[in-house]
Amino acid sequence: MGIEYITLLIVISLLALMAIGVPLGITTLTVSLATAILYFGERAGFFVVAANVSEVLHKYELIAVPFFVFMANVLERSGIAKSLFDSMAIMGGRFRGSVAVQTCIVAVVLAAMSGIMGGEIVMLGLIALPQMLRLGYDRKLSIGIICAAGALATLIPPSVVLIIYGLAAQVSITKLFAASAVPGLILASLYITYILIRVRMNPSLAPIYDIPETGLPFFRRLRYLKGVILPGLLIAAVLGVIYSGVATVTEAAALGAVGALVVAGVRRELNWVMARDAMRQTVLTVGSIIWLVLGAVSLIGIYNRIGGGEFLRGLLTALDVSPIWVIVVMMLIVMVLGTFLEWIAIIFITVPIFAPVVIDLGFDPVWFGVLFAMNIQMYYLSPPFGPACFFLKSVAPKDIELQEIFAAVLPFIGLQAIGLFLVLFIPELALWLPSMLE
Repeated sequence: MGIEYITLLIVISLLALMAIGVPLGITTLTVSLATAILYFGERAGFFVVAANVSEVLHKYELIAVPFFVFMANVLERSGIAKSLFDSMAIMGGRFRGSVAVQTCIVAVVLAAMSGIMGGEIVMLGLIALPQMLRLGYDRKLSIGIICAAGALATLIPPSVVLIIYGLAAQVSITKLFAASAVPGLILASLYITYILIRVRMNPSLAPIYDIPETGLPFFRRLRYLKGVILPGLLIAAVLGVIYSGVATVTEAAALGAVGALVVAGVRRELNWVMARDAMRQTVLTVGSIIWLVLGAVSLIGIYNRIGGGEFLRGLLTALDVSPIWVIVVMMLIVMVLGTFLEWIAIIFITVPIFAPVVIDLGFDPVWFGVLFAMNIQMYYLSPPFGPACFFLKSVAPKDIELQEIFAAVLPFIGLQAIGLFLVLFIPELALWLPSMLE
């Protein structure tokens, strides 16, 4: 049987197992094991699968994931998000749309402290959404900014998405973090600009945040910045030791986990119940990630051994178009896969195939990694899967329907597409900061 028919059979098997409700990690592991047994026999097939899985689990950089997840869980339970939001809202003063703008800024700070998207959207949904709705902000504008800004954690370092991409593509995670910082801030700026334009055109969308503290002179409002000090110090410590070369990403992640405990202790929120809940949620989150990693790595490892990688790379390089449009085709493939696969599976299934093609075409795999993370960010918002929309739905008021959330994020998906194309056609936006670190 030719490799093209094997490829089609693998895809059909994956879709069939997922359609009957089999978890994705088990689905990919089952299909990879069946393919290995079919090609190499029962004993050798099990050995090949085990060898593929063992190789990725021995990667030192993977240890950074549980550290960053633990850091995010501790910070989520320490009340720092609420203090941060209150401080930034007061500092924003009395201008129209200030609460929505401050929500976006807070989301950037939270992204730089967590690296994972789900918890950030839940926090913003619990803290910022009721505030904006109470003040009379437009529902769709409020919902859209929380989903879009919350999804910035997929791009702004220390993004777990970039860590997994770096492992799959075998590129420097430090360079990926440096490359993603500017595009992440560009997206946040696009969101803020969109908000300001919308509320200028239609003031009824965003009433002024009128509380006594916002009316104080600027220098008297500075004392409310105390809610920003601890998050700022933690971000500076984690990213500072990475960019300065003092510590690896894994070591910085461990520093962040300890720093989060210190922050919780200073805020008098550190206790056994909080630590237990944070560790429990970390185990659940990382456990699900590892299962997805095992299945995806196993599947792509077997597929490459039987010649599937060469087959797909040949299809991509044979396209009679400009190299940049090959990159566009790759982005479109990722978008399609995002409608039915988890992001970890997408990374491990596509990146080992795409990365060599990107290098052969003369492009930088670090730049491609930023594009990939931006594409994953769009997948987080896009129906029918749209994880960000489901996360917000879980904590939103009951009268907010999922269809309304999907409709609210559409303009922000457009802004994400603009940011993606900016980085696609102006690679220096992503590459100038990594070049400064060399």
